[in-house]
Amino acid sequence: MVKKVVDDFERRKAEALAACERRVTESEKKLAELEEYRAGYVRDFSVRAKSGINGAAARDFQAFLARLDEALHQQNQAVTSTRAQRDAERQNWQDAAQRAEAIGTTVKRWQGEERYALERREQHESDERSQRIWAQGRLISGA
Repeated sequence: MVKKVVDDFERRKAEALAACERRVTESEKKLAELEEYRAGYVRDFSVRAKSGINGAAARDFQAFLARLDEALHQQNQAVTSTRAQRDAERQNWQDAAQRAEAIGTTVKRWQGEERYALERREQHESDERSQRIWAQGRLISGA
């Protein structure tokens, strides 16, 4: 029963780790998309700027670029946060796995000790039966 509880706990920790891994992957993907969008926006603006733009367009570009940079900063923080959560979940899972392994080893040892005790008891009973049969045979034969 204890082994089952510990194994279930470890399984739940592994599932939590897998969920964190997915969140890390998703946040890293969003960051990469934002970086790619920013780079494309800067490239497009550079092409347009070569043909000449007015001051309002330049200010709009700078303002939008500032918003993109803020979004990148926030997404970088999200990536850092999800990685930290993943690392904590990995440690939790490793701890649970070690406990499950220790409990499993203990259960196996107890089962081995029980099996050994049962075998000794059966051997003792067999020896007693053999001695009774031998003693009865001697009584019957009069020896």
